[in-house]
Amino acid sequence: QVQLVESGGGSVQAGGSLRLSCRASGYSYSSYCLAWFRQAPGKEREGVAYIYTGGGSTYYDDSVKGRFTISQDNAKNTVYLQMNSLKPEDTAIYYCAAAPLCLRPLLAGNFRYWGQGTQVTVSS
Repeated sequence: QVQLVESGGGSVQAGGSLRLSCRASGYSYSSYCLAWFRQAPGKEREGVAYIYTGGGSTYYDDSVKGRFTISQDNAKNTVYLQMNSLKPEDTAIYYCAAAPLCLRPLLAGNFRYWGQGTQVTVSS
């Protein structure tokens, strides 16, 4: 059974940084797509970034490009989202999700496995 466990959320002031972690277990494929999504109150869940664990290819939504970095530690089965220069509009619950392939556009409907989410709050 696939399990995704996020950690690292919290509250910061605008301009600050946070690093989210997503530890994956139980995935039957040796390579897969690990993505970060976020959902703000009253808004739809939106894709933020993904990484393909097999080759390390990455993708970022324009809203976070240049500020967020996704990376992986294969030995720990963990994917990270380093978030710098945070803005109040980055406030949301952040979820990691897994799927066999990375597709564009980055849509929640293409992901079967989800973590429980971690809250990120950025104050102005």
